[in-house]
Amino acid sequence: MNQTVKKILNILTKTVTWLLVAFAVFMMVFTIFTVATVDKNDRAIFGIKFYIVQTDSMSLSDKNADLDVHFDAGDIVVIKNVKDPRTLQAGDIVSFMSTNSVSYGETVTHMVREVKKTEDGRVLGYVTYGTNTGVDDEALVEPEYVLGTYAGKLPGVGKFFAFVKSTPGYIICILVPFLLLILYNGVNVIRLFRKYKREQMEAMQAEKDKLEAERAENQRMMQELLALKAQLDKKEGGEGTPPAEPASEVAPTEEVTTDETVETKSEDAAPADTTDENQ
Repeated sequence: MNQTVKKILNILTKTVTWLLVAFAVFMMVFTIFTVATVDKNDRAIFGIKFYIVQTDSMSLSDKNADLDVHFDAGDIVVIKNVKDPRTLQAGDIVSFMSTNSVSYGETVTHMVREVKKTEDGRVLGYVTYGTNTGVDDEALVEPEYVLGTYAGKLPGVGKFFAFVKSTPGYIICILVPFLLLILYNGVNVIRLFRKYKREQMEAMQAEKDKLEAERAENQRMMQELLALKAQLDKKEGGEGTPPAEPASEVAPTEEVTTDETVETKSEDAAPADTTDENQ
């Protein structure tokens, strides 16, 4: 049961970790992408630009319920480049640099109501309006201020991007996930280091125990060799040394030898005396 619980916890931990990594990577890519491309007139990816909708002038209402395109504040509109801005027609939805007094310099995405042309057919500009309000924009949109035509939308992504750009959003969506990853990896590093030290100590203890066992075995063998040598020495000493003769048998031999020597000396001295007498 414990092994099963450990296996389940391990799987859950890995799953949560990978989800956290995926979220952190996604947030990093999303942040880099949005900061580098969204609301940038000079930034396009394969001819596509992205703008955050700031107002509800194109949101769904009774006035534009018959139209197919609606988007709300907080959505991101996808705008594609147009080769010739003078080819736009009534009903097209375009993004343009506003020259209105209220929104001067801002990017506005509205529908073209009318194309203004000269008598010889040259396009002067476009009358645009918000389909939710039905009110025409103050200034005529000249072709050189057109940024592109509407190609789609990303609902609510602009709100999320605005939240990520705020301090709480940065802390929650970017800082906290990366801190959790750093903390998790730090705990893993400490755990692996402790495991390595424990295995190292176990290996050192095993080597020490092995040396102690070898030392004990060598001592035992040395004792056996010494005991065997002592037995051999004792055996050799008992067979090679002749038994000692009793002292009572040696004494008469010495006395006889002495008597014979005295008698021999007496016999040798007798002729000398005879010679002296004859003289």
